[in-house]
Amino acid sequence: MPSTRRSLLQIATALAVSTTWSIGALAQSTWPSKPLTMIVPFPPGGVADTVARPVAEALSRELKQTVVVENRAGAGGAVGIGHVARAPADGYTVLLSLSSISILPEADALLDRKPAYQMNQFKPIARFTADPTVLVVRADAPWKNMAEFLADAKAKPAAYNYGSSGNYGTMHVPMEMLKNTAGFRMTHIPYTGAGPAIVALLAGQVDAIATGPSTVAQQIKAGKLRALAHWGDRPLASLPEVPSLTQLGYPVRFAQWSGLFVPAATPDDVIARLRTAAARAAVDPAVVQVIEKAGSPIAYLDAPDFQAYWDADARTMTGAVRRIGKVE
Repeated sequence: MPSTRRSLLQIATALAVSTTWSIGALAQSTWPSKPLTMIVPFPPGGVADTVARPVAEALSRELKQTVVVENRAGAGGAVGIGHVARAPADGYTVLLSLSSISILPEADALLDRKPAYQMNQFKPIARFTADPTVLVVRADAPWKNMAEFLADAKAKPAAYNYGSSGNYGTMHVPMEMLKNTAGFRMTHIPYTGAGPAIVALLAGQVDAIATGPSTVAQQIKAGKLRALAHWGDRPLASLPEVPSLTQLGYPVRFAQWSGLFVPAATPDDVIARLRTAAARAAVDPAVVQVIEKAGSPIAYLDAPDFQAYWDADARTMTGAVRRIGKVE
């Protein structure tokens, strides 16, 4: 079944299930009776922020309450994610996170430090996007394709660097996976989020980044950046001419997905209402237009399917972090 049709079917199912649930459970409920806060654990300008803002506006319309986006950056996303893990489980604090939510607890364990949170402290509501990361360099860089990039990196070990959103984040892990597979070295320069890392690339402070296509599509179209390859399985709608690493003989895959979460103890009736609102947000024309214009098509999954996807992805990411090893 084509992915678009499958997503629409999942949305319809989510609406039917949550509406049925809601008939009795929400009849006497007054939730939400005040504004919600959507925590984005990264600075403005990255994938999470790009998705969060139109989704928050759509949720506001559906829930008839303002949904305020609050950026709480730090520690590769751990600061904001940990904040939501400790928030009251009343539905008024939600999290719009990336796949780094699966990575950071394992990184904390690897570094022998107390985890900022555990994954079982959250329940998933919906996945909105799932994009493979894209390897990007400046348009004036000497590399016109992936072969040239790798040949130069191998010929000059550690002569080049790459930026990321932080240690073990969704821009760090895919690059380390590629380095291990292709056999080259680059120095890792962590920033506080994708936005600052992209600014650093444009300013010439780093030589490359791996990030979601939605954060760099406009700079690529403007001729400021060049995409060399991506970590996906099929052509990207926004960058159809860019080859996948698998096509080039490097079987590494990584999806930088975005999803909505709540603290695990959130009441079932509130979760049902949020699922309904999220399903409608995923087909809201304003949401679809903004996110697709940024180069990131909607890849909606309702809570049950998202949970299964998240579990499988977490297993893959845990293995990747262990292979990377300790990074101080």
